[in-house]
Amino acid sequence: MLRDTADRPLVIGHRGAPGYRPEHTAEAYRLAFALGADAVEPDLVATRDGVLVLRHENEISGTTDVASRREFASRRTTREIDGTEQSGWFTEDFTWAELATLRATERLGPLRQSSASFDGRYPLIRFRDLLELIDQAADDAGRMLRLVAEFKHASHFDALGLPLDELFAAELDAAGWGRGDERVIMEAFEPTVLDRLGLRGVIGDRVLLIEDSGSPWDLVLASGAQAPAYDTFATEAGLYALAGRFDGVSVGKRRLLGPQRRGTAPEVLSGAELVDAAHGAGLSVFTWTLRPENRFLVAGNRRGAARAAWGDWRTEFEAVIETGVDGIFVDHPDLGVEARGSGGQR
Repeated sequence: MLRDTADRPLVIGHRGAPGYRPEHTAEAYRLAFALGADAVEPDLVATRDGVLVLRHENEISGTTDVASRREFASRRTTREIDGTEQSGWFTEDFTWAELATLRATERLGPLRQSSASFDGRYPLIRFRDLLELIDQAADDAGRMLRLVAEFKHASHFDALGLPLDELFAAELDAAGWGRGDERVIMEAFEPTVLDRLGLRGVIGDRVLLIEDSGSPWDLVLASGAQAPAYDTFATEAGLYALAGRFDGVSVGKRRLLGPQRRGTAPEVLSGAELVDAAHGAGLSVFTWTLRPENRFLVAGNRRGAARAAWGDWRTEFEAVIETGVDGIFVDHPDLGVEARGSGGQR
């Protein structure tokens, strides 16, 4: 039995190690573990024939070479995803056999030329491929390695007859992971799919993603304008209401680094107060996404004018860790490990 030797917070390779290799490729995931990640985070979307594939979104023109493939030109379409009209190529219009012919490109290529230099080299992979990769990497490392699976646009796929929770449970079983275990963490912006995963008996922590604004799309579909805003889950009352239903919450780093949000009713928490309140309710706290480029750093940590240049990422990473979070999503896993080891923990 592999031992859990991870320190806290967990360093989670966000879609692998996209700071160095195109996201969601086998090479990005292998590199994430080689650089010390305790877990990796795949985004799950479905194909027309019910295969879970790893892509940032179901619209794939920004992360694959599909737009240059003449044989798929007729697949370009426009549809509404979670209330927003989008145009492009969508995974649900392809079989896995068709998607397997595509090659990955780095979504943030203009900012990450080193990662983008690998564009076109690597194929897309399925969720089942990643499970095999994690098993092998854990054996090689001699320690437990985790999976943090994000379910993208669950309501949209439900409407297409492609329930992500059902597909996920089946894939775990087929890969020999059974109904899941302590290695599995599941997250979504829509609470309904997390509820269904629990009802299916999938074992593992379930974490609600809390966006910086707006409301969960599944709740909008159910309640319209009366749907609760994400902010309501970031209050003390909201966190305690989630206790017992879910195991944790995951927030954008702006909720941890931004100014304290006072004077609202009910009060929306931020920073260490949010983390402490969540812990008081028995919930773990994760945050996304820690990146070193000026484009993504808070103003005080930027250095120079170039958006792609690295600023004072260490100060920012350590400030997030000092709030007491349980896990950090990073595009460069080695930087997360370095920041954790430099005394950022409370």
